[in-house]
Amino acid sequence: MLKKVLFFVAIAFVTVLVLPSKEADAATEEKLHSVSKQYIGVPYVFGGTTPSGFDCSGFTQYVFGKMGISIPRDTLGQFSTGKSVSRSNLQEGDLVFFKNTYRRGISHVGIYAGNNQFYNATSSRGVQLVSLSNPYWGPKYAGAKRVSSFSGESDVAASKAPLSDLFPDLSKEHDAFYAIEIMTQRDIVSGHTDGTFRPEEGITRGQVAAILNRHFDFNNVGEGFSDIGQTRFQEDIKAIQAAGVVGGFKDGTFRPQENLTKSQMALIVQRAFDLKGYPLEESHDIYENIKPGYEFYDAVVLMNAIDRSPVFDRNEYKVGEEATRAEFTTAVYNGMEAN
Repeated sequence: MLKKVLFFVAIAFVTVLVLPSKEADAATEEKLHSVSKQYIGVPYVFGGTTPSGFDCSGFTQYVFGKMGISIPRDTLGQFSTGKSVSRSNLQEGDLVFFKNTYRRGISHVGIYAGNNQFYNATSSRGVQLVSLSNPYWGPKYAGAKRVSSFSGESDVAASKAPLSDLFPDLSKEHDAFYAIEIMTQRDIVSGHTDGTFRPEEGITRGQVAAILNRHFDFNNVGEGFSDIGQTRFQEDIKAIQAAGVVGGFKDGTFRPQENLTKSQMALIVQRAFDLKGYPLEESHDIYENIKPGYEFYDAVVLMNAIDRSPVFDRNEYKVGEEATRAEFTTAVYNGMEAN
């Protein structure tokens, strides 16, 4: 008799272990809504991270934390995490982002709730369930990120972004897509001979000279540098030298095959488009690692101030890193539009 009881207990235990995951997934979605809804009506407090008052990213971080998911504290940090999701492929729990609210660029975040609605910590009414088609929020929609799937679908399968017809390796949801598209249409940038764009590849200083000269078509020619005689960008380099865009290195070289750094990119764009007087008030505290007193402070902060994309909306601006083809293309596009 005891053996029979133990047998049925064992069968019951195994049955529990192999139950389909749909119930667990449903419970996860239910928890998402249960946690989010209990804070509806909580007032908006700038910098708020608790149920006594939330700002937008404080609310999303708190809700995700309740479900055991860690995400960055601020909106830009949250925008830099997860996988991009198209609007037509939104799932409950996706982070939805908005631009140009209290400042330029990505500036607000909420949690998608399904049925074209999202949980939103608004400055006027606190936490609310709001339509994505809302007259205010709809036009400011800027994209979505999937940090975790609450529906049970594969994150990878669900988040594949459609590739563009422009370049086979460039997603339509790439932060720099619009800038690359416009700059390609204007024949200022182009892809590689194999038809790819390679947006995350570094860009050489010689290529930078060619792109700038292609746009400005400088007439004057400088004296040049000691190491540009064998490069096909020789005339472009001399042209931007004469225009005062670059001065080369102290040893008299230009180093055309060397990849451009992000600090160099910022300074070159500032000089090329004559943006030294561009207003920076709203962007002064945008980069956590860039403080007043840094040699190229204004030039770096300018990258965010003129940005018409999410490319330079980040927590940090890593000045020593190499600039990518996507970043430089966007920076030049932003410079063109700022004038």
